[in-house]
Amino acid sequence: MDIVFILKTLAGLIVILALLVLLFVYPAKKREIKKAAKKKQPKKSTTECNLKDIIVLLKNKQTEQKELEEAIACMVKYHAKIPNKLGIRAHPDFDMYEEIILRLCNHPSTNKDIILKLDRALQKQNPTYTHELNNALSKGLNARGM
Repeated sequence: MDIVFILKTLAGLIVILALLVLLFVYPAKKREIKKAAKKKQPKKSTTECNLKDIIVLLKNKQTEQKELEEAIACMVKYHAKIPNKLGIRAHPDFDMYEEIILRLCNHPSTNKDIILKLDRALQKQNPTYTHELNNALSKGLNARGM
């Protein structure tokens, strides 16, 4: 009777050991697959291509010049077209563009190339907003104190 008890206990321990080994090996394979999938994905840009995210980036005074260039390049690529005017008034979404211009002009890491790139791209895509864009640029440069 003692031998039967020992054999049953030994069989139970072997089953438990097999389950533990299986649980240990199976998640390790999953992690390897996930790591391989992560390596294959291209690196995301540090900036999001959304007007609100660009404004948040411009509000941060520690943002580097390279990040500003990426954000403005993304904005020019995807958001250069401002919605049409409402009669003689500017579209309400133009306020975001105006804020971006003002904040870009006042950012400590900006330079003339970044500002000119944005201004030229916006004026090229939106000839009806030339006057408003020039006013926003003038306000930004005047606020800069130069």
